[in-house]
Amino acid sequence: MLDRALSRVADHPVVTVCAGRTDAGVHALSQVVHFETHAKRQAEAWTFGVNANLPRDVSVTWSRAVPNEFHARFSASARRYAYFILNRRARPGMLNGRIAWERHPLDVDSMKLGASVLEGTHDFSAFRAAGCQARSPVRTVYTLSLDRQGDLIRIDISANAYLQRMVRNIAGVLIEIGRGQRPPAWASDVLAARDRREGGFTAPSNGLYLVGVRYPMRYDLPSEPALSQVCGPLGL
Repeated sequence: MLDRALSRVADHPVVTVCAGRTDAGVHALSQVVHFETHAKRQAEAWTFGVNANLPRDVSVTWSRAVPNEFHARFSASARRYAYFILNRRARPGMLNGRIAWERHPLDVDSMKLGASVLEGTHDFSAFRAAGCQARSPVRTVYTLSLDRQGDLIRIDISANAYLQRMVRNIAGVLIEIGRGQRPPAWASDVLAARDRREGGFTAPSNGLYLVGVRYPMRYDLPSEPALSQVCGPLGL
């Protein structure tokens, strides 16, 4: 879809490389892609020309020329995701398909205690999908925090990279802790087990958002969007 739109503006076939892949049903609010072209266009022409050829639920917000060394995936220094949970007895209405729903009351303080042990550099084998093809299960989680406002809970995570379904599996563990089915210390036990079978359920994909991708300052790319910009449409 994006390749086709870019190809029309470039007037030659274009193949994009994205900062990261997401599971079906996961939302991307700040995806970054790169592509190679010999076409000469102004930045605004790329942005608005491509948008004219995209469906209404996809939008390019900026474009910029980068050095040949730049790679949307391998040049990234961190990626940030947010997982949103509507925590109330009544199911979502307008947010259906855009947020996870948990009808059982969640204890966010207990979830925070569980989350705290997952920060840092660890072997996240217990949080990777069975079909994950990453060479190493070791990842560095820079921050993992939770916030609640009314019925909405946000899990915010920043890491150097992720394993397949890692964020959704972390959310599943924290939700079980929040329900009171497991103590906060269980998160540490799951991590130490290094076995996916010892972990919790995989949280639904519709609550997960790729929020931003961070790159070294030398590339002079637009900064990640503030969480207030991201959370506004969801009422947070």
